Amino acid sequence: MKTYILKRLLLIIPTLLGITVVTFVIIRLAPGDPAAMRIGSGAQGMIRNQQLANEIIERTRKEFGLDRPIYEQYWLWFSKIARLDFGRSYKDNRPVMEKIWERLPITLQLNIISIFLVYLIAIPLGIYSSTHQHSAGDKTLTLGLFILYSLPSFWVATILILFLGGGDYLHLFPITGISSLDAEQMSFGPWLWDRIWHLALPVTCLTYGGLAYISRQMRAGMLETIRQDYIRTARAKGLSEKVVVFKHALRNSLIPIVTLLGFLLPALLGGSIIIESIFSIPGMGALGFEAILSRDYPVVMAISTIAALLTLLGLLISDLCYALVNPTISLEGQ
Repeated sequence: MKTYILKRLLLIIPTLLGITVVTFVIIRLAPGDPAAMRIGSGAQGMIRNQQLANEIIERTRKEFGLDRPIYEQYWLWFSKIARLDFGRSYKDNRPVMEKIWERLPITLQLNIISIFLVYLIAIPLGIYSSTHQHSAGDKTLTLGLFILYSLPSFWVATILILFLGGGDYLHLFPITGISSLDAEQMSFGPWLWDRIWHLALPVTCLTYGGLAYISRQMRAGMLETIRQDYIRTARAKGLSEKVVVFKHALRNSLIPIVTLLGFLLPALLGGSIIIESIFSIPGMGALGFEAILSRDYPVVMAISTIAALLTLLGLLISDLCYALVNPTISLEGQ
């Protein structure tokens, strides 16, 4: 096990390096000059002398190192990353990590609640559906979950705002932000209720799609497991159906779910661009989208690098969890 973990950790280094190179080149090939976008077209119009405007842009490009060859730009960026310095934003000259730490708690609140609800509801639904295959309940669940999975999140968000957020019908939930304007003056109880009240609609939009997908994966894994010979043997011994399902079948049927756990770490960081934009939530998704539009290279590279690292670590954790779920799996043999 130790040898396997060491090999995987060493493999992360060249993989992460390759990801950063590809991301760095792609973002540099995108049209748009960060220096010109930082000054803004309005500011350029106010400067009557076009030559002066060009000089300001060139000075800005030199300040950011954008006038150097792309390989030199990458080396400068990589040398800072080796010191855990993600640089300063081109947009407002603030440290990149400072901007990320401001947005990260908001995104974590949304995604942790959403992921917890997804697994809390999806696993029992998958177990019920597999143990009652072809029953009326299984057919109803299958139809309902497939309908949920097919609904686009932006459409569901719009419908929820229309019917529950003060559109043409009910005004039950707020549709912007994560707290009221006077939330800082509230005691803990009212503050917590206010936060739940604001997060209800965004969390719903983030949850239903994953709920439908995970429950189907759980059903498929359980159906495959309960048809195995050792499950028939357990039933032949006279064990109750609950013991057979929850003690013998559940553990092995969790392997597909464990595979999906590897993508939870980057999902916690990345946020949702669509949902955060619709509900005006200042999270990581909105930060990344704004950085791409403004060609804020340091912010884009910081988010991409951290997400790639978390993805690689998540995959390693998934492989280790395989051995915990099913001790017969040998990681050393792989």
